This record gives sequence, structure tokens and C-alpha cells, in this order.
Amino acid sequence: MNARPTINVSLIVRLVILGLVAVIVQITAISQISLLGVSADLTPLIVASVGLLAGSVPGAVMGFAMGLFVDTALVQTLGIDSLLLTGIGYGAGRLREARDPSHTLVPIAIGAAATAISQIGYALIQFLLGVDAPVSFLLVREILFTIAVNTVLALPIYALVRRVVAPALPEDPRRRRARRASSVAGGISPLSQPKAPRRRRRRRLRVI
Repeated sequence: MNARPTINVSLIVRLVILGLVAVIVQITAISQISLLGVSADLTPLIVASVGLLAGSVPGAVMGFAMGLFVDTALVQTLGIDSLLLTGIGYGAGRLREARDPSHTLVPIAIGAAATAISQIGYALIQFLLGVDAPVSFLLVREILFTIAVNTVLALPIYALVRRVVAPALPEDPRRRRARRASSVAGGISPLSQPKAPRRRRRRRLRVI
């Protein structure tokens, strides 16, 4: 019989706390700070980081929950942020599951792409819904500057999310097999430990 999948309670608790704190900090503090005439948006960075670390399903659930919380707190059109952030979290998670990228610059590229999807997608959906959001140079400038600011913050946010989430993540079997393969290729068995070199005993000459 197949074993039933276990629920990672620790990961769920960590994601809930992370999402609540992130949205509250974003609304009450980050949105009040202006850089280059715009405010940073941490929500797509956090959702993309969760997807890269935990996979597509946790990333999508995190995106939906955070988007719904943001729309409710700011009294916006419900569903827009949830839709965009769900796609961002799922896409980042699928990238991890399909490619398993380990380069240092991957969180920066994913953060920039997630911010671009969030900003451009939100403006486009607002336009399609008939909301008064005039398309002008100022809007394009705001989107570009927000992407630039978030790109700078992408790596620190990823490191922070990894510090919070990593202790509750199960070990990836692909990385475990890769470590075993590299150790075997190097001539060292994963089950054996290197032995310390034996010291040669010096023979003492007896004086007659």
C-alpha cells in the first residue's frame, strides 16, 4: 500500500506567519517609503522566493493567500492580485521542479520577472475592467522604476525567505543523489569517512 502523504505543519505555520507579516509591513511601512519616486512591492518577491524554495503548489497557495489579503486590506478589486501572484508562485515553483536552478543570480532574475508580471498585469487588467487608470509616460516610468527597485531587493528578500522557510523544507532527493554521485566520482564512498594518516613510529636505538 502507498504511504499517505504527510502534512508539513511546520512549513504551513511558517508560510502563514511570513505572509501576514509581509503584507502588514508592506502596507504600513514599505508603501510609505519612496525610492526614485516609487515604492517597493515586496509581495511578488516573497511569493517568487517561496516558489523557488518550496515548489509550485506552496508557491501558488502563498500567492493566492497574499493576493487576497492585499486586495481585502486595500479595498481593491478582489481577485486581481490573487490571480497574478498565484501565477507568479506557480511559475517560480515549476522552474525549480523542472530545472532546479542553483545559480546565485536566479533569484534576481526571477524577482525582476515577477515584479514585471505583477505591475504590467495589474495595469492591463485594470484597463480591461474599465477602471480609470490612464496609460501615460508616468505609468510606464512607475512600472520601470518599481522593477528596478525590486531587482535590487530581490536577493536580500530571497535570503530572508530562505532563512525562514528552509528549516521546514524536506531535503530534495535530486540534490541528495547529485551529492552522492559527485562523492563517488571523486573516489570517496558516501558511507565511508576518510581515515587519518597513520604516524610512523620511530625506532629507538638501544645503547649497549
